[in-house]
Amino acid sequence: MAQIPAQMPTQMEDVQKHPASVQMPIDRVGVKDLRLPVVVRDRQSGTQHTVARVDLSVDLPASFKGTHMSRFVEALEDWEETLSRSSMEKLLSDMASRLEARRAYARFEFPYFLRQSSPVSHAKGLMGYPCSVVGAWEDGQLDFTLGVDVPVMTVCPCSKAISDEGAHSQRASVRILAKFKGFLWLEDLIEIAEGSGSSRVYTLLKREDEKFVTETAFANPAFVEDVVRAAAKGLSEHPRITWFHVEVEAFESIHGHSAQATIESPVKQA
Repeated sequence: MAQIPAQMPTQMEDVQKHPASVQMPIDRVGVKDLRLPVVVRDRQSGTQHTVARVDLSVDLPASFKGTHMSRFVEALEDWEETLSRSSMEKLLSDMASRLEARRAYARFEFPYFLRQSSPVSHAKGLMGYPCSVVGAWEDGQLDFTLGVDVPVMTVCPCSKAISDEGAHSQRASVRILAKFKGFLWLEDLIEIAEGSGSSRVYTLLKREDEKFVTETAFANPAFVEDVVRAAAKGLSEHPRITWFHVEVEAFESIHGHSAQATIESPVKQA
C-alpha cells in the first residue's frame, strides 16, 4: 500500500530570519542576470522595445541570516515594463517593503537602437548602443543614473605629425554615466559622445561614405585626452545634467594595450 505523505504544516519555518552565525550587516544581497523585456523612451518613435539584463539587491541587517530571493522576482513580475524614473522608484520601494530593507538597488542593461544614415549615400543602418539605467533607493530617496557606451573613431595627432604617410587610427569607446534633473534622452548622451571623436562610427558605409569618414577623421585627429575633454565639455554644458562620469578607452591599433582617460564632474547644486 502506498504511503500517504504527511500533511504539510500550516506555516513553514522562515529560516532566513534566523539569527546569523556572523553578526555582520551586508551592503547588497540579491539576484543577478535576470532577463526581462522592457520599454524605453525613444526620441524619434516615442517608445522602443528591448530586452534588459537586470540585477536587483537590498541591504541586509546583521541580525538576519538571509534574504528572501523569491521576493525580488515577485517584485519584478508585479512591475510595469516601461523603464523610467518613476517606475524605477516604484520597483525599488516595493522591493524595500517586501524585503524589509532600508536600501534597494537595481541595474538594467540593454541595447538601444538608432537608425543611422551614412554621411554621403544616406544608406540606412541600425546601430546598437549598450545602455544602462541604475536606481539606488535609500530612506525614500531615489538616485537615478543613465549610462551609454558609444563607439567613435580616433586618429593619433602625434602619428599624423611625424609620419610621411598616414597615421594610426583606432576605434574608441566613450562611456558616460549621467545624473540629471527633469528628463534626459539617451540620444542626448549618444550625440555628445559621437561628437567628441575624430569621426562617428557607422553600421553601413558605401565607398563614397568611407572616403568621407576617413578624410573627416584625418582632418580631426584627437588624443584620448582630447576626446574625454570634448565629451566632458558637452556634458557640462547640457542644461539638465547635474553630474557625469565619462571614460574614454582607445583600443590602440599599434600597441598591445589601450589608452584611457576619465573625467568626473562635481555634483551641481540644485
